[in-house]
Amino acid sequence: MFRQVNPNTVFIKDLFVWNVSDTAMSKPLLKKINIFLSLEQDILKGYFNPQDPAPLYKRQLSHEFEQYIMTCIRSAKRSSEFTYKISYSNESDKEYAEPLCYAIRRHFSDSKTISTASFEKFKRRTYMLLFTSLSIVLVCQGFLPLLLPKEDDHRLSSGLINSLDVLCWVILWKPIERLIFYWNPFLKEISIMNRLEKANVELIELEK
Repeated sequence: MFRQVNPNTVFIKDLFVWNVSDTAMSKPLLKKINIFLSLEQDILKGYFNPQDPAPLYKRQLSHEFEQYIMTCIRSAKRSSEFTYKISYSNESDKEYAEPLCYAIRRHFSDSKTISTASFEKFKRRTYMLLFTSLSIVLVCQGFLPLLLPKEDDHRLSSGLINSLDVLCWVILWKPIERLIFYWNPFLKEISIMNRLEKANVELIELEK
């Protein structure tokens, strides 16, 4: 859904110019972040991959445009809301708003799917590593001590058991570390892609 507004200030027309001094620098973490876009033809062309012959709404976004969007939201936190503010100067340019939004939502929907798949792959590998490590620990703690001869020197047996304890902690450390610390970047990326896909849209008519 589009929302149209008429601002009293001059809208930023350049694709890659954004006044971060009034936003990201003055407020490190913002609850609402605006992503300014323009429907002027010279600027609109820069939003898409010039090698892609597909219709506008299916066209691949350019790398520079994606980097611009990610730069705009670099100060975002998990509760931040994103809004695309799209300016236009005439009705003919306004017609490109819906295809542009569809292309942006489609791009970040695909990115979210990829990120979700990567997260699921990470979880499978980490749990497999954890279960494998636990199996090794069970063998080391449950069966190997039974194989030690009772007649051997007590110091030797105690030393071997202590070595097995250290080995078990080393084996378990990596999967536990991955489960505790490594999952958060995946969830953060999925959250960002989801909010960029479902961000609100405001159409802004430039004053002539």
